Amino acid sequence: MSRRIIPVADISAAPDFAGVPIEPRGIVTDTFARPMRDLRVSITDRCNFRCIYCMPRAVFDKDYPFLPHDALLTFEEIERLARTFVAHGVEKIRLTGGEPLLRKNIEWLIERLARLSTPDGRPLDVTLTTNGSLLARKARALKDAGLTRVTVSLDALDDALFKRMNDADFAAASVLEGIAAAQAVGLEPLKVNMVVKRGTNDGEIVPMARHFKGSGVVLRFIEYMDVGTSNGWNMAEVLPSADVVARIAEVFPLVPLERHTPAETAQRWAYADGGGEIGVISSVTRAFCGTCTRARLSTEGKLYLCLFASAGHDLRALLRNGASDADIATAIARIWQGREDRYSLLRGSQTASASVAAAPRVEMSYIGG
Repeated sequence: MSRRIIPVADISAAPDFAGVPIEPRGIVTDTFARPMRDLRVSITDRCNFRCIYCMPRAVFDKDYPFLPHDALLTFEEIERLARTFVAHGVEKIRLTGGEPLLRKNIEWLIERLARLSTPDGRPLDVTLTTNGSLLARKARALKDAGLTRVTVSLDALDDALFKRMNDADFAAASVLEGIAAAQAVGLEPLKVNMVVKRGTNDGEIVPMARHFKGSGVVLRFIEYMDVGTSNGWNMAEVLPSADVVARIAEVFPLVPLERHTPAETAQRWAYADGGGEIGVISSVTRAFCGTCTRARLSTEGKLYLCLFASAGHDLRALLRNGASDADIATAIARIWQGREDRYSLLRGSQTASASVAAAPRVEMSYIGG
């Protein structure tokens, strides 16, 4: 099977904004005045799960051409780019994949990133999203390396259902063991993400809420999204977040909470009895493009400006062809200043053209969630 190639935008074609010089350091904003605050770095395109909504086995089979090791950004290259992104306003870096804990010696990368600080001297928030399969054995080393927090994906407690969804015969109990290990070493506040597919695992909403209520874990429910083209997305399988909240509220009364920051993707709800909180991420039914501050760096060094992007900008070429730090900083600033991405908002617009939904999009397993 051949890899489906996504067209990559040419860095040299980035707009020059009528010749206005770009400082190699300093906060930059896009065409909608959105700053760049969060950087998600995919460090591997490989995963040991074959989740039906992300890397279905029918596509990502034994013959799928994953990236060769020399195509991946090295830890030194990731650190060099991270310094530049931080200089432009990034305050949080999240490591993703694929499954990031499959990347050998990931602790070395975390140590490098944890030493970075914002221009005003605040420590960088270094986090990681994982399927939890290796978390129990790695939690202590991750914490010692400087990881701040961790988010774990878990789509069901029912073991048979969870195994069907991950299509790797991996037990939910093992993920729960990883969650407990992460909490024990202080990787908190810990979040658990559940992708909800109507008719598949929506019966697990209340059991998941019941299990994590009072545990200190923040459980978040994510609407099944149309990322990439391989997951067979169908709007009929989307359960609106409002329905998720209603189901939980029938059993455990909820009260709304304010967002931590304007750019936070989740709507927050607290249990009325003080048993913690949940969140819902409504990318399909309630677009939050207007406050999106996230940039995404792919495994092979392409900068994407949206989770639903169809093209990236090749930063690896700059790194490996002798560009200076100032050259790279200027390129990143110009790319971000030209950013117009707002896919979810356009998808839900009455005036959106069919081409918005039909445009090719990068796969979630390649760019990270």
